[in-house]
Amino acid sequence: MVSELSYTLRYLAGRQGGVVSRSQALKAGMSDGMIRFRISSGRWRSIHTGVYVTFTGAPGRSAQLWAALLSAGPGAMLSHETAAELQGLTDKPAEQIHVTVPFQRRVTAAAGVSLHRSRRAADALLGDSDPPRTRVEETVLDLAHAAANFDDVCGWVTRAFARDLTDEERLRKAMRQRTRLRWRAELRELIDAAAGGNHSVLEFRYERDVERAHGLPESVRQAPFVGPDGRRGRRDRLYRKYGVVVELDGRLAHPNESQWKDKARDNAAAADGQQSLRYGWEQVRWKPCATAAEVARVLQRHGWQGRPRPCSPGCPVGRG
Repeated sequence: MVSELSYTLRYLAGRQGGVVSRSQALKAGMSDGMIRFRISSGRWRSIHTGVYVTFTGAPGRSAQLWAALLSAGPGAMLSHETAAELQGLTDKPAEQIHVTVPFQRRVTAAAGVSLHRSRRAADALLGDSDPPRTRVEETVLDLAHAAANFDDVCGWVTRAFARDLTDEERLRKAMRQRTRLRWRAELRELIDAAAGGNHSVLEFRYERDVERAHGLPESVRQAPFVGPDGRRGRRDRLYRKYGVVVELDGRLAHPNESQWKDKARDNAAAADGQQSLRYGWEQVRWKPCATAAEVARVLQRHGWQGRPRPCSPGCPVGRG
């Protein structure tokens, strides 16, 4: 039990989710025999080699994270998806706990722990973080570097900006400090877009693949509006001069409550004399040319004098 421990060890256990390491126990004055007795009597349980839970019951998330850190030893910090979890960059914990250690250390990963080694571990650490973790900018770049595809890279960057977790200057500075970084050119473009108001992968793809690629007029991103009931909101895209709104919906399913919210936004646009268009993944990701053609026709009906252009030799937009 925690109450039987010395003051030093009680403090550590309380700060570390009820978890202590063998080395901490020895430094606090316990002997090998005392540690063995607590384990054999059931007062302590081994969660990883040389790491012990000092309470009964299943270890919670805090205990699991501290156990992973203590098993990795000095200089260890939570990183990647696990740092993102603590920083509010993701909404659910990953199955694997991600830990980064200094490059020169040789550590065997404990069960359920994904171990990373970094030459920049000291620079990446968020000062005074408890439990220790990488800074938000380093977390975003770690996740981008490990991403399997562009949409995942885009998602991490746009989410970090949309949730006000970082800014353009800090993220660019972190990029300059890395000699090795996958998706570097794409990250530069994404940071520009996210800082300018693209709050999701779908919004970025709409601007790049639908709007800019086909020469449509530039829209206002995240345009504020006030509904008939006085509530404030934002429209994903507003072609203000032409009274056309484009809403982008990245959800795969539409619960009834969300459908009514969508309809309320569309009705509010209609009440303001604006025409509202709504697109999802299929129209933006897989049919950007057809979407661009449709938006162009609506804009032309509302006074746009321009013509869309094809994005590639095989693009049907602007022909005929």
